[in-house]
Amino acid sequence: MKNDKLYAHFEDLAEKLGLKILKGKGDFTGGTCIVNKRTVIVVNKQKPIEQRLKTLANSFLEFDLEKIYVVPVVRAYIEEQRTLDL
Repeated sequence: MKNDKLYAHFEDLAEKLGLKILKGKGDFTGGTCIVNKRTVIVVNKQKPIEQRLKTLANSFLEFDLEKIYVVPVVRAYIEEQRTLDL
């Protein structure tokens, strides 16, 4: 699957979980944080798409995804990141 399509699936997953993905520029990697008492995922849009996808996958590791439908390729990508972090 192409990276831009995978990114779109991550955006859909965030919407299902009621999360917002904030895209910004700057000297940061990105990840999950709390903004105005709301959990958001911050992504650096200056980074290559591969790094943005890894940031999203690592962020979604923090959430329980067992009870919602996740596109199989997205679930596999997230699980791949889990094994890389061990």
